[in-house]
Amino acid sequence: MNKENKLQSQNEKSNWSILLGAAFLMATSAIGPGFLTQTTVFTEQLAASFGFVILVSILLDIGAQTNIWRILVVAEKRAQDIANLVFPGLGYVIATLIVLGGIAFNIGNIGGAGLGANVVFGLDPVTGAVISAVIAIAIFLVKEAGLLMDKFTQVMGFVMIALTIYVVFNAHPPVGEAVIKTFAPDTIDMLAIVTLVGGTVGGYITFAGGHRLLDAGIKGIDAVPQVTKSSVSAIGIASIMRIFLFLAALGVVAQGLPIDPENPPASVFQQAAGDIGYRLFGVVMWAAAITSVVGAAYTSVSFIRTFHPLIEKYHKYIIVGFILLSTGIFTTIGKPVKMLILAGALNGLILPIALGVMLVAAHKKSIIGSYRHPIWMTAAGVFVVLLMATMGAYTLVNQLPTLFE
Repeated sequence: MNKENKLQSQNEKSNWSILLGAAFLMATSAIGPGFLTQTTVFTEQLAASFGFVILVSILLDIGAQTNIWRILVVAEKRAQDIANLVFPGLGYVIATLIVLGGIAFNIGNIGGAGLGANVVFGLDPVTGAVISAVIAIAIFLVKEAGLLMDKFTQVMGFVMIALTIYVVFNAHPPVGEAVIKTFAPDTIDMLAIVTLVGGTVGGYITFAGGHRLLDAGIKGIDAVPQVTKSSVSAIGIASIMRIFLFLAALGVVAQGLPIDPENPPASVFQQAAGDIGYRLFGVVMWAAAITSVVGAAYTSVSFIRTFHPLIEKYHKYIIVGFILLSTGIFTTIGKPVKMLILAGALNGLILPIALGVMLVAAHKKSIIGSYRHPIWMTAAGVFVVLLMATMGAYTLVNQLPTLFE
């Protein structure tokens, strides 16, 4: 009996580690260079009222992510396979969008890692990017790549949050005003809300943790309570970082200090904590970028692993190739702005399509068996689908013509 209790305790500890790892993988995938820049820019534009945008986006993020993670785990299949069961061929379309978007955004992530290394160590950004890519590749070449990825994202996540908290204390933000305006904003910016939702659970990001759980063997109806906690925890981790960064930027804005439009988040760290703050920004940028590189590569390849046995067999090497391709494009032609704009617009459409498919699957017994998906969760998911589809289409229509000017 003691042996059974010990084994059960070890299994529970192992499951908790995997659930926490999945949460941090998703959260740190969301917290990339774009995340840092968006949060700073919107704080400069909306001041304390940006707190309302963060609050609403958190609720929408939870509505999207809890639906998707539950359905993946109950169906015991990855998103592309579920999509193919709902509508034959749709899984291939979603996988194509995810992979193309993942490559484009990873170019930006690699560039962000190079910038971070430049700030901290004075390295040439291209050299810093290459070194960062080598570190990311090394994670996937070890035998226990999944466990190392979990630990790496957890450590980097804690580092980013801790350093940002230090900057918050130095920025002296008007916390009382931020709390009031979070519930009674001066202005409501819908585009900001949609941008934040897309940046937190758009594209590949929301599937990062869900696919990690499937790979670790956490699946089935019995796992739903654990998975729900993990999915909400992931949003919580990303949101904590968002809130502290918002407060740091708000402190700078409230003091009337200028924010450099060329590099808004770096400007906030420097204005709040001087040269030390600027160095801390370099660490945060590097950590945010390299964890996003890891998350984008892992999740993008997870969307094609089930399409052919050879892809499944050599998926680690395909992940390495994915990182090398992104790095090669960055080092040879830089960050292709037009590609990133198009990828961003497409990314806004991936969430409503993918979440919509998951919601249809949630009510098909042939896919989810005896599981009954809560009606309130379906309703919340449908609301997110309609909102993101409308704004995603608007963004795509308005940005596409500029690519060909």
